[in-house]
Amino acid sequence: MEVYKEELTRLLAETGAIFFERGLVLKDGRPTPYFVNMARFNTGRLVLGMGRFFAQMMMDKGLSSQVDIILGPSYKGSAIALATSIALWQDYGRDLPFEYDRKEAKTHGEASKVKSLLVNQTLFDGCRIFVVDDVATSMGTKIELLEKIANEAKARGITCHVSGVGIAVDREQTTAVYDAAGRVVEGRRGGDAIAEFEAGTGVAVHAVAGIREIVAYLYESGIPLRIDGERQPMDAATKAGFDAYFEVYGVTRGL
Repeated sequence: MEVYKEELTRLLAETGAIFFERGLVLKDGRPTPYFVNMARFNTGRLVLGMGRFFAQMMMDKGLSSQVDIILGPSYKGSAIALATSIALWQDYGRDLPFEYDRKEAKTHGEASKVKSLLVNQTLFDGCRIFVVDDVATSMGTKIELLEKIANEAKARGITCHVSGVGIAVDREQTTAVYDAAGRVVEGRRGGDAIAEFEAGTGVAVHAVAGIREIVAYLYESGIPLRIDGERQPMDAATKAGFDAYFEVYGVTRGL
């Protein structure tokens, strides 16, 4: 496991961003033994650390030379984009602009003629954009962002290329399955949202770390984390519960 992945995992445990608890439910209605809340990275030290993890991942995978702009979807992604841009400059001498989107188009000032959905106006003809965000579930936010980029490029009469999407933690999980009444069907495996996104858009998704390696490192290292409200090393029962959950809902892919 790379050093930056270990550092991310330790901070996930330290901040309580990753925790295990009985009775947790995902937004899609399925049960889950754990949750990851990246909003816990809410100080200068922590958010810059997050930027460094993304920068190190990009350098490790040879992505930084294929990127002109770092773009993060509002709201959490905007802070990650800024931090990644700073880290690339401080640690590797790569000075890249950062960008993030608006919820509503700006129609005044420099955006009077083009109703811009991007804040910093960094796009240019032929630019290569790397999207960064905290996690990925349905990939719906990323698809919406690709549409915003395409619309912005069309309005400006330029071409833009999304060279990749980076996420902090890959849950490595299938999507939910629903019955005819719209109720989630527990124990049923849906599709792999990331694989479907990559196939449909041609844009590769890169994770700083996957949940399997994060949990394995936490278990093997004995790093205390929040389990049922108490900070303690991961015990065998908690690890077994995660493994059983992954057998039902997990997907396996290389990072």
